Amino acid sequence: MSDKSQKIIDQIAELSVLELSDLVKALEEKFDVKAVAMAAPAAAGTAAAATPAAEEKNEFDVVITNAGANKIAVIKVVREFKPELGLKEAKDMVDAVPATLGTMKKDAANDAKTKLVAAGAQVELK
Repeated sequence: MSDKSQKIIDQIAELSVLELSDLVKALEEKFDVKAVAMAAPAAAGTAAAATPAAEEKNEFDVVITNAGANKIAVIKVVREFKPELGLKEAKDMVDAVPATLGTMKKDAANDAKTKLVAAGAQVELK
């Protein structure tokens, strides 16, 4: 791999989930393409026989069950993961617990939960 390509990959690796999402959207618009996840080919017989219950869940709903005492910090984290919300909307969401932050991929959901818990909130992943 060229140095130029490696630098781009390193820069992408440093992006937050929201920044990465924006980048994907911009690339889709720029090159008039659609990013689609491809399924890995199944091994003959074994994967086809697996039950759906054995599959690991990839997406989770992030639900704030209690905002805690430091609501300002929780509001800041909510706005980090939902930048389209204004300050009032984020405050209203935190005040109206239980509130769903949204459905997120596993890594993003765990990141949101970690940051919300650090801010003083109680969070469930469903």
